[in-house]
Amino acid sequence: MSEQRTRIEVHEAVWSDSETDRDLLNFQGVADTVAEFILQAHGAPISVGVSGAWGVGKSTMIQLTRAALDEKRPADDPTEFVFVEFNAWLYQGYDDARAALLDVIAAKLEAAAEERKSGTDKVKDFMRRVRWLRLAKLAALPAAALALGIPPMGLGGEIADVVRDVRDGTADGEQIEGVGGALAAAGAGLLKPALATSPPKEIQALRDSFEEALEAIGVTLVVLIDDLDRCLPETAISTLEAIRLLLFLQNTAFVIAADDEMIKRAVKKHFGGLDDDELVTNYFDKLIQVPIKVPALGIQEVRAYMMMLFIDNSTDLDTARKDVLRTAIAAGLRKSWTGVRVDYAFVTQVDDLLPAALLTRLETAQRLAPLMTGATHIVGNPRLIKRFLNALSIRMSIARAQGVDVDEAVLAKLLLFERVVEPTVFVELATKVNEEAEGRPVFLGLWEAAVNSGAEPELPKGWDTEFVRDWLGLEPQLASIDLRGALYVGREQAPLVTGSDKLSAAAAELLTALTEHPRESVRLKDRLADLPATEQGFVLDRMFAIARPVQSWGTPEILEACLTMASIDAAWGQKLARFLIERPHSQISASLVPKIAGHEWSSMVFDTWKDSEDIKAPVKRAIAERSSIGNIAK
Repeated sequence: MSEQRTRIEVHEAVWSDSETDRDLLNFQGVADTVAEFILQAHGAPISVGVSGAWGVGKSTMIQLTRAALDEKRPADDPTEFVFVEFNAWLYQGYDDARAALLDVIAAKLEAAAEERKSGTDKVKDFMRRVRWLRLAKLAALPAAALALGIPPMGLGGEIADVVRDVRDGTADGEQIEGVGGALAAAGAGLLKPALATSPPKEIQALRDSFEEALEAIGVTLVVLIDDLDRCLPETAISTLEAIRLLLFLQNTAFVIAADDEMIKRAVKKHFGGLDDDELVTNYFDKLIQVPIKVPALGIQEVRAYMMMLFIDNSTDLDTARKDVLRTAIAAGLRKSWTGVRVDYAFVTQVDDLLPAALLTRLETAQRLAPLMTGATHIVGNPRLIKRFLNALSIRMSIARAQGVDVDEAVLAKLLLFERVVEPTVFVELATKVNEEAEGRPVFLGLWEAAVNSGAEPELPKGWDTEFVRDWLGLEPQLASIDLRGALYVGREQAPLVTGSDKLSAAAAELLTALTEHPRESVRLKDRLADLPATEQGFVLDRMFAIARPVQSWGTPEILEACLTMASIDAAWGQKLARFLIERPHSQISASLVPKIAGHEWSSMVFDTWKDSEDIKAPVKRAIAERSSIGNIAK
């Protein structure tokens, strides 16, 4: 059952890396504008370019635009939209992107014609011309000759039949693929066409046929092109060439999402290393009438985006409450220019009964947002933010599965550092943590104090960056926190090299015995006392690591091993005292009091517990009774 629960928690905590038609990025205003351009065209051709770097939300912008077209169209507007969504990346390596796009459009028009019972003949003519072009490309033969239905001489009857089927408009893509290679391999000549024609005329005939089909059906075709920045250069160019075939025709609208820099690189490669930047830029610009840049996210948007991701994944909220929060956050962002601040306080005012677990995550989003916006390797990129949160979620799941006590805020801060700084700097941090007996990065203390006081910390080479300074001021402060657990569950860039890797055979044997049979530890006291102090310190730290997940502090077995170590050296007794004081006071039971009473270090523990409001009354009575017994003995 516990294994199944772990799997469910991991699944629920991971966000899908896909587009959405719900606005979590304050893009709705821009999407509405794109939709208005298309609506106000009233069937006139229009092409919109949605540009931006990888992961900034172009796919989401496209989906929001589609939804806006449906929502914003006036009731008395007779325009009917047929949408074609084309992802060239899916066809890469399997099909020619140019032919695939034309096939997808033809199939969509065929379905629309059948549904409306109009324009069927025109659509069939368009489909026939599309398939002739595909057959011509596969066979590496002139499209003009094939368009006349004249197959190469000397080929088998099967191929000739397919050529006739293409001419009649009855051949499908699979048949064409099957004979394309054979046609190319045959290398036979063509009969001289009876009618004069040329590739330019065939292309114009294809465009005319396409436009006539749309008019006959009575629809406006909206083609949404996505994921060009995932494609290889030849696939990207092939897709753009297909778009160019159908561009600027009546009753068409193209919305093309692309990374400008990626398109420039693809054009340069396609044209053999073209160096003229103006020509490279003009290639894409000539396809686009309305250029739209995906808005950059500021701290407000990043903070709201992270909060909405946490809200969406909360299993403690129903859909209605999530929708109320999402609507309020979106409305607040649209007013952010007036000074409205969408933050933790804003969200808790909208719903003041949010569960504690979600509130903790909203606080994490609030702390991380400024750094996620400015960090060099994240810079407010929604996809990178989502991947960061997924990595955090997975590491927390690993920690729970392996019983490692890790605070989520600590892990988030450490993960952010790992993702942004140079690998050598992160390895240096991990090394220093591993060298400390208690796994605390105490060297950060002076720098954290300087940042908190408003001073400039003196940072060494590699650390002396604006990000590190901002990171040092981010809560929680790490100098006094044991980071070994956080490093253990995130061993991607730096392994957790601990003292156990350097233990002597005797120390390793004793460590195993204490771990497996802690109640027998008193029998091992003399052998433990013979170990060097460094090895004793590591053994005690290992006992603390095992004890840390304990939720009820009466007399757990591992306490026996800790007490044995504490009896060897006063320094270990002081460490055990500090460890017990750090346990959540609500977990302390009265049975623990007599167990530790009598040790010199126990007085500092009891003094702390007596003054704590979280310590239960039975525990305080047990401490008082022990104090009375001690006074009588004196």
